[in-house]
Amino acid sequence: MSVDDERDDLIQRITETQRDLGRAFARHPSPLFTSNLTMRQLKVVMLLSLNGSASGQDLAQDLGVGLGTVTGIVDRLVTAGLVSRHEDPHDRRVRRVELTGAGAKLVEEIQDAGLQQYRRIVAHLDTETLRALELVTRRIRAVADELFNP
Repeated sequence: MSVDDERDDLIQRITETQRDLGRAFARHPSPLFTSNLTMRQLKVVMLLSLNGSASGQDLAQDLGVGLGTVTGIVDRLVTAGLVSRHEDPHDRRVRRVELTGAGAKLVEEIQDAGLQQYRRIVAHLDTETLRALELVTRRIRAVADELFNP
């Protein structure tokens, strides 16, 4: 087996294991699955969590949909109390969307639930394995930073 074949095989096995781990997480109750948000609504909430606020145009571009679609999504999120709209202080023609306290709390609950499940799993690993996992995780993060934040 060539080095390239071995690398491809390892990458395949790792990604399959990651997928299986995701399925294991999905079997446990999580605010992600009990929130009743559509996928697009969840994407908007997560984008706002990352960016702080966004214009409708920004959200339309990030979601790959039209402004009318975003307006409907945001309307429903406003009704649910998860986001609010306000005037952009730099351009009064632009309305910005941001998370409310309830929206920020939902994101935190989703993230915390995943972290709690992950901590529960890794707590069963021996110290040597944890050291190796920490090293690999840091390296993966460094590569992700290089690829996604040039």
